[in-house]
Amino acid sequence: MIPYGVKSQIPTPQQYVCSSSIGELKIDGILTEEEWGHAEWTNDFVDIEGDKKPKPTYRTRAKMLWDDQYFYVAAEIEEPHLWATYDQRDAVIYHENDFEVFIDPDGDTHQYYELEINALGTVWDLLLIKPYRDGAPAIDAWDIAGLKKGIKLNGTLNNPSDSDAGWTVELAMPWSILNEAAPNGKNPEAGDTWRINFSRVNWQTEGTGTGYKKKINPETNQPYPEFNWVWSPQGVIAMHQPETWGYVTFANSSTK
Repeated sequence: MIPYGVKSQIPTPQQYVCSSSIGELKIDGILTEEEWGHAEWTNDFVDIEGDKKPKPTYRTRAKMLWDDQYFYVAAEIEEPHLWATYDQRDAVIYHENDFEVFIDPDGDTHQYYELEINALGTVWDLLLIKPYRDGAPAIDAWDIAGLKKGIKLNGTLNNPSDSDAGWTVELAMPWSILNEAAPNGKNPEAGDTWRINFSRVNWQTEGTGTGYKKKINPETNQPYPEFNWVWSPQGVIAMHQPETWGYVTFANSSTK
């Protein structure tokens, strides 16, 4: 129990109402469909530790939709230096800049999903039986079969000679896979709430003439630590803490 008058260090989880999509979405990273226009953006991402750290240098925000087949996620990522080289599925994508999705369908902090994607559209998707703090096995062989993904680059990739605007990612994840850890193994219904969070890993980089590399701290001779910018702050540098992820409640379009 937190003593009276002592402010909790655990941030309040963000909340989002995810409306249903009626029309068909083309998963190409271009969010021009009317359905996306009706979906609200999340609050801008903040540092993973919350108010203890400065606001992110670059803006990141996301929005969500759903229908009877897919859970849709889109993110708009401001980035003046588009950088991605990993092109093999299930590479450790966060060793470069990326966007990440975390989903715990029943909110019990066990059997949850993680998906990471970079500006090349390379994916690392895995199933966590339980958090790493509890000795979790991470099942890299687990895939979101039928995943649809689209990337729109607003600039040129791996070109340090210019300045970019950023990139947009669009995902469609089939319920047929996500339901593996869902309550009763079923699609969510209007009124149901899942625990979800989003993260963006951003490294300090510098141009090499032919691309980018991580900027080195001369005091340690190691790369500067990455930034972790998230939708719902964790309070600590630890994404695998599902109890502090956001709440996403599914709703019919007419009941948003």
